[in-house]
Amino acid sequence: MARIGVLLSGCGVLDGSEIHESVLTLLSLDRAGAEALCMAPDVTQREVANHLTGAPVAGETRNCLVEAARIARGNIRDLATVKADEIDGLILPGGYGAAKNLSDFAAAGEKAKPHPEVARLVLEMAKAGKPIGAICIAPATVAAILGKNGIRASVTVGNEKGTAARIVAMGCAHEDRRVREVCVDRDARVVSTPAYMLATRIGEAAEGIEKLVREVLSLVPKPAAVGR
Repeated sequence: MARIGVLLSGCGVLDGSEIHESVLTLLSLDRAGAEALCMAPDVTQREVANHLTGAPVAGETRNCLVEAARIARGNIRDLATVKADEIDGLILPGGYGAAKNLSDFAAAGEKAKPHPEVARLVLEMAKAGKPIGAICIAPATVAAILGKNGIRASVTVGNEKGTAARIVAMGCAHEDRRVREVCVDRDARVVSTPAYMLATRIGEAAEGIEKLVREVLSLVPKPAAVGR
């Protein structure tokens, strides 16, 4: 059974992980017979949003790991304790937390800096030849790590030109995709899908995420044959 890390960034589209995308990822992994290992950085969110009004909440702080535990039903680990040799692949759901807490892409654009533990694990996975999946806006954070380390992965955020240009500026390539489609870079072992960058219904996001999970699992390195 493949064990796939799911890197969360809080709980809620405006300041953490997009809940639909996160749950659809976990569901797709389970239906595919894979085990999910949820994780999140033990850091304070950059901001807290009121999801009823969409406005920031002044003076309130929340912790990414504590909030992400809501999605994982408490079965979650501090990202700092997870190593690449524990998992066969890694998936980053979207939500603004992926661009605010896992990196500062939302504020810094192409000058984005990833959280150090996020960068560590993503690079460990890339160097080990293990697949990375990125959903919605999360490819921008992946690009801020891989592209700036000389790995020119192809990713998609749908067809949003401004974000695509910033991804290219960080050293990766961008390919336009429709909501139900995935971008698969087999050389870099990176898979991405637009999800709620384009989706207007949960079913549209689900179809792309299911395809992404299948592609990530197909790229998991096969164990070496043992000679007799």
